[in-house]
Amino acid sequence: MLQTIISALAVYVSTSIDYLLILMIIFSQSSTKGKMNGIIGGQYLGTGMLVAFSLFAAYVLNLIPEDWIIGLLGLIPLYLGIRIAFKGEQDEDEEEVLEKMEAGGGNRLFWTVALITVASGGDNLGIYIPYFTSLTGIEIGVALIVFAISVAILCYISYRLSKITLISETIEKYQRVIVSLVFIGLGIYIMMENGTIQTLLGL
Repeated sequence: MLQTIISALAVYVSTSIDYLLILMIIFSQSSTKGKMNGIIGGQYLGTGMLVAFSLFAAYVLNLIPEDWIIGLLGLIPLYLGIRIAFKGEQDEDEEEVLEKMEAGGGNRLFWTVALITVASGGDNLGIYIPYFTSLTGIEIGVALIVFAISVAILCYISYRLSKITLISETIEKYQRVIVSLVFIGLGIYIMMENGTIQTLLGL
């Protein structure tokens, strides 16, 4: 159980660092309660859509009889981690959306944040899908609870950090290193959990 909580937390944090920066920018431009609720709700909706799609894909993949074959999906986060380490993540599209976003009410922010979350969630799917395939039904439930709590914490931290320039600059500076290490570690974990590495070494 503890291992599931830790792994779920690591998965969410590693895939949400870019959201932290985005939310910090949006929170810095929004101060009313209606707008704040719209931002939080949009983050929940966007994350929920990504998780729902990942669970469906994981269910389909779990119909594959050999666990070690499913474990090959661990190559996805492994590849993403290596790619980020050498090339970095491209956030130009997200920044452009934020720059063009005009001041609006909570409802507008709700859909804006939800769409940005989904649009920038391509790498998230590459992590969520293989991760969920390695969990049992109970473990998936625990992971979803961790994700739900983490979204609230992410929004709160983003709001607080939006008031501190030095911290936001530090996170942005070391984001690539943190994300790449977690993704690589997660890829290896998924492959070992499903016996993929052991099977390939035994060939």
